[in-house]
Amino acid sequence: MREKVTRLFVAAAIAEACSWLALLVGMAVKYGPPDNELGVQIFGPIHGGLFVAYGLLVLAVARLRRWSLPATVVALASAVPPFATLIFERWARRRGMLGVEREAVREPAPVG
Repeated sequence: MREKVTRLFVAAAIAEACSWLALLVGMAVKYGPPDNELGVQIFGPIHGGLFVAYGLLVLAVARLRRWSLPATVVALASAVPPFATLIFERWARRRGMLGVEREAVREPAPVG
């Protein structure tokens, strides 16, 4: 269960960052020379849904993995600036907060 929720958290962090990119492109098109609101109309609700999903998954993973309150607050706040969810996810992974063990670096096997 913990691993599944953690994998969903990682997927939500990546998807939320991608939806930020799509929304920013949609906003550029809306307020730029093409003057077309279609991108914002499509990607706005998608980003909003992923934003909420990420927030709920942060709370679930924080409880399951016993994150500290400051780490949980930073994880939630990282949903606001564009692409910060990716930065937080990598930071948390490096510190072992996601329960993902680092693979041991193997020496290359001799050939021949």
